[in-house]
Amino acid sequence: MIIPKIKAILHQARSMLKNDPDRFLQKVSGVIHVGANAGQERELYAKFGLRVIWIEPIPEIFEKLKANVENFPRQRALKCLVTDQDNVAYQFHIADNEGHSSSILDLNLHKDLWPQVAYEKTITLRSKTLPSLLEEEHIDYSEYDSLIMDTQGSELLVLKGAVSILENFTYIKTEVPDFESYIGCCQLSDIASFMAHHGYREFSRQKNAERPNVGSYYDVVYKREA
Repeated sequence: MIIPKIKAILHQARSMLKNDPDRFLQKVSGVIHVGANAGQERELYAKFGLRVIWIEPIPEIFEKLKANVENFPRQRALKCLVTDQDNVAYQFHIADNEGHSSSILDLNLHKDLWPQVAYEKTITLRSKTLPSLLEEEHIDYSEYDSLIMDTQGSELLVLKGAVSILENFTYIKTEVPDFESYIGCCQLSDIASFMAHHGYREFSRQKNAERPNVGSYYDVVYKREA
C-alpha cells in the first residue's frame, strides 16, 4: 500500500509543478518586473539568484519598494510609468488597496470582483517606453531574459512600446483578465494575439480570481518560439 501512496504523492507534486506559473524562473537569469508595487516577489527572485529590475510609478510605493530591495544586491528599483509612448502625461489613478489596483485606466467590471476597492486620488505622471528607460538608466537589457508585467490593464501598451527589444525575452508573464476589468483594458484574447504575432506561445496559465457572469483573471506565461 505504501508504493501506490508514494506514486500518488509524486504525481500530485509533478502536477503542481506543471501548473506553477513561476516554474520558468528556474530557466532564466534576469527579470524586468513592470508594475512592481512593493516588490512582494523579491524573496522568490532571490531564491533563484536572479538579477532584477523593478519598475514602479507611484512615488510613495516606490520608496517602500526601494527600501524592500536595498538588501538584495542583484535587485534594483526604478521609478517610472511605462507605456508605449515617451514623455506623455497620464492621469494615474491610485487605488486604496495599497496601490495594487492602480492604473491609468478607469475601473469598470473590476468593481464587480472587488467592490471594496476604489480610487482614492489621481496624480499626473509622464511615461517612458521600456527601451527608453533602460537606455536612460544604462541597463544592458540582454542580461534580463524575462519580462513580468502587472500594470492593471495597460500591459499591451508596455509590450507595444518594447517591440524593439521584445525578442530578447525568452519568457513573458502577465496578469490579464478575460473581461473589461478596466475601461479599455487589454484582455486575454488581445494579449494572446499580440504574443502569437511576435513569435510566442502560451507556456502556462493559472486562474487567480473569478466571478460568475463577470469573468476571470489569469497569470499567463508566454515562451518565445526557438
